[in-house]
Amino acid sequence: MSEPDKFEDDLLYAITRTGEGFRTEQSDLVAGGYQRGRRRWRRRSTVAVVGGAAALALVGTGAVYLTGSSPSSTATVSAAAAPSTAGGAGSATGSATPASASSASAAPAVTGDEVLAAFQALLPKGETTEAKGRGTNDGPAKGTFAGADLVFDDGHGKSLLQIGIQKHRKGQTQDRSCPDPKINRIDSCAVTTLADGSKLFLSQGYEYPDGRATTKEWLAVLTGPDGREIMMSEWNAAQEKGSPDSRPNPPLTLDQLKAVVTDKSWDRIVAALQPDGVDNSQQDPGLSLDDRKAVLAKLLPAGVTVTKIDGNEVLAEVQLAQGTTTGSLLLRVQKLVQQPGDPTTEKLFEGATVLPEGGRLKLYGPGTSNPKNQQMADLLRGDLRVMAAQGSTGKPLLTLDQLKAIATSPEWKLKK
Repeated sequence: MSEPDKFEDDLLYAITRTGEGFRTEQSDLVAGGYQRGRRRWRRRSTVAVVGGAAALALVGTGAVYLTGSSPSSTATVSAAAAPSTAGGAGSATGSATPASASSASAAPAVTGDEVLAAFQALLPKGETTEAKGRGTNDGPAKGTFAGADLVFDDGHGKSLLQIGIQKHRKGQTQDRSCPDPKINRIDSCAVTTLADGSKLFLSQGYEYPDGRATTKEWLAVLTGPDGREIMMSEWNAAQEKGSPDSRPNPPLTLDQLKAVVTDKSWDRIVAALQPDGVDNSQQDPGLSLDDRKAVLAKLLPAGVTVTKIDGNEVLAEVQLAQGTTTGSLLLRVQKLVQQPGDPTTEKLFEGATVLPEGGRLKLYGPGTSNPKNQQMADLLRGDLRVMAAQGSTGKPLLTLDQLKAIATSPEWKLKK
């Protein structure tokens, strides 16, 4: 995979999450954690791809994954292989008790050692080494992530095990779907809905879906109505990559993976987490989807019409038509909440063209550092940001100059 392709893949999650936004905390992301987590997020279903440098203007949330904060330890785990707590492997439906929305800030912090202990208690008998945990009180993630990883040996070979827990805001959880086996090497995959409305994703795949190595990765992901996302991965090797296989298969069965991610012991940790992503209500410009559709109708070139618009308070995906040809547009209209001179804002619009009315404009397209030539116009005018970008579905129906005209139009005005 080329560097531009890898860069674009790394941004799929941030771009396609309905909750992705624009916030200063991103400067605190731990690079190592993001590197380890980005691969998994690439396996999500995606609804839009805007690649290259343009993604710098889109990224606003991302998964922060475990880098480890507790000392390494060695322990013997003697918990039952399939916990019998509600929602465990013995339960046909599983259950993830929702945490109240107000408990996220009120619940006491959970340390990395506590997260690690909860994880170890749910594993089969075996020895663990290189064990690390990350709690809700660890600084870089600002309380939005907890997790643990360890090397586990049940007597049949070492295996890396990882778990990560996050909580997404309402409407910002992205459903998973099974990959196309013609494209991604995978032995089994299923998505089921549990009794409480949670979605359970189970897969038996490989570290490299293209089959370049035999290392297997088995994965379980639970997404709950309360926004929780609990993800456990296991490998048949002591490292995620760069290590020889130590056993034919990872140690836990799919039922055991299900038992871990659906266990009620995670409720306390979920309650202690802060929601990740951006609170769109703080950035809502006061323009409904119908409002944005009405403004677009005035700005689109003759012959191009809006056939559908979907999205949230900030970001919309617009389906376009020109005769029998279809295309799409990504439209962001957002009220910024940063203070003037915020370093993230300044970095984002570094080198921007200053417009006569004082706004700042950045263009991405052919000839820029945009490896796949997706086109985008990004405007900052006071505390209003408007971005118009070429969508990923259909054919490009708008030129870069037309995207610029949409983004810079004075028709866009804050109502909040």
